[in-house]
Amino acid sequence: MKTVTVTRYITPLREGGSLPAVVEADDGNLYVLKFRGAGQGAKALIAEVVTGGLARAVGLRVPELVRAELDPVLGRNEPDPEIRDLINASAGPNLGLAYLAGAIAFDPIAPPKVEPGLASQIVWLDALMLNVDRTAKNPNLLIWNRELWLIDHGASLYFHHNWPDAEARVRSAFPQIKNHVLLPNASQLRSVDVALRLRLTPDAIGEVISQIPEEWLTAEPEIGSPAKLRAAYQGWLAARLQVSSVFVDEAERARAKLV
Repeated sequence: MKTVTVTRYITPLREGGSLPAVVEADDGNLYVLKFRGAGQGAKALIAEVVTGGLARAVGLRVPELVRAELDPVLGRNEPDPEIRDLINASAGPNLGLAYLAGAIAFDPIAPPKVEPGLASQIVWLDALMLNVDRTAKNPNLLIWNRELWLIDHGASLYFHHNWPDAEARVRSAFPQIKNHVLLPNASQLRSVDVALRLRLTPDAIGEVISQIPEEWLTAEPEIGSPAKLRAAYQGWLAARLQVSSVFVDEAERARAKLV
């Protein structure tokens, strides 16, 4: 994950509760900036990096993720006190996602055609990662260059807000999958399960976990140091993959009630 420095705050994106913003960086590109000082804090950014990174590892389209260094001086002329406080609370590394200019939000009322293999991959990944936020109310999907892109994964891996709950969540059937916006199209879950588990090797997972900035990994009482926390994320994902049939079965049961 490359590092950029934010050079200009352009505009807030008020659709999201965490108040992300469009910014310009020193590489001349625009990014959607997710602030470490917002809402769920660094853990939401960790979920974005891990889920987005694994999505990219299996071939799904996610905007490029970057480590975005933010100097609070950028907020000194900001008239909105909420935004100014957010910038001041987010000094250091934040998360940037490449800005997809002209992208269109996925419309669940008149959705574009999504082929079953792609729908199955996305449903499978969201079930793996406990992502509760890909519903008809909030699809978190964009159409850009006639292709489907995945965004906004801060609600996944929700167990890490309460690490004692992590072990129980490994075997979760994830019944919330019944609300997934792409579930009706996901007719290839069994074959996708086999294919994607092969792609998510320990090395592939480890590479994604290594991208989490050290500053976001504050020590957890139940886990310990940042190094042990990285190992805990990797161990949880490895264990979750071993029982993927549990959430695949649940997704198929939920889909059978829809089609």
